[in-house]
Amino acid sequence: MTRKVTIRDLAEAAGVSVTTVSQILNGKGERFSLETRRRVHHLQEELGYVPDFNARNLIMKSAQTIGVLVPNLGNPFFSMFIRGVQSASRERRFIPLIFGADHDEDLESYYLQELIKRAVDGLIIASASITAEAIDNILKKNGIPYLLIDQNGGPSMDRVRIDEDHGGRLAAEHLLSLGHRKIAVVMPEHATENLRIRLAGFKDRLAQDGVALSDDCVILSPMSKLGGYQASAKVLATSATAVFAINDETAMGLIRGLHEAGKRVPEDVSVMGYDDIDFDEYIVPKLSTVHQPVVTMGRQATMLLINRIQNSRQAPQAVELPVDLKQRESTGPASS
Repeated sequence: MTRKVTIRDLAEAAGVSVTTVSQILNGKGERFSLETRRRVHHLQEELGYVPDFNARNLIMKSAQTIGVLVPNLGNPFFSMFIRGVQSASRERRFIPLIFGADHDEDLESYYLQELIKRAVDGLIIASASITAEAIDNILKKNGIPYLLIDQNGGPSMDRVRIDEDHGGRLAAEHLLSLGHRKIAVVMPEHATENLRIRLAGFKDRLAQDGVALSDDCVILSPMSKLGGYQASAKVLATSATAVFAINDETAMGLIRGLHEAGKRVPEDVSVMGYDDIDFDEYIVPKLSTVHQPVVTMGRQATMLLINRIQNSRQAPQAVELPVDLKQRESTGPASS
């Protein structure tokens, strides 16, 4: 069996001490000559030496690792978010450990406990089901820096903020401009803070034009493709000429359900989404939506968390990100 190359092997090959090699490889070798540093790095590559992770943690007093918990790895929104997390993590020389809890609170709690056992330096939590009790009992008691996505973490917390109110208003304004006055909304029953703000902005903009969103036109359904598909019959029962799906996955399922019911999009019913995920330009019809910079959200959340890990006493951090309208093919003039 091939033996793993050790730091002692590298030190002997370079003709220096193990301590010298350790300090050079951990970025603390400024006191050694440039020739010595170059020789150690060259031999590291030549011998194929990979530092022992646990030993490095003891020296650096940091795992250089962040945990990322999302509700559904299969959702394109979160795959785009994770792309941003990975990009920023690599720039800052951290490793993200990514888990999908599949909307299961028990599984979520299990992953949180396991990540803490593995000494992650911080956590990004993009799950709607995380409870205040879990935050208090698991995160705060263990002194783990964390950042919540789509929830109110309180005034002392670091935040990545999307202008959800403006996003809701953009969606409403677009549908109103097309002559729609009977409009439905599809959203989940237990909406997170960002979704409630999104809906409030949407309703306020409708009200400015004298259009009321009645309770029977707010269809409660899971925020997924299946949820949108299952909501299509209830949407049709409202006689709405347009529907605002609270996210793009819901909109995709809704379009499928409307198609199976014999309705044309947008000729019979316009469908408006929210997020601007990668699939929007590859479905038929292409989805009109409100764009939010999802990859940038992941990058910024990671940057803020690493800043907090490296300086726990700094003032609360907040990043504001804009939204804008993407008009495509799924919305059109109101049918007569």
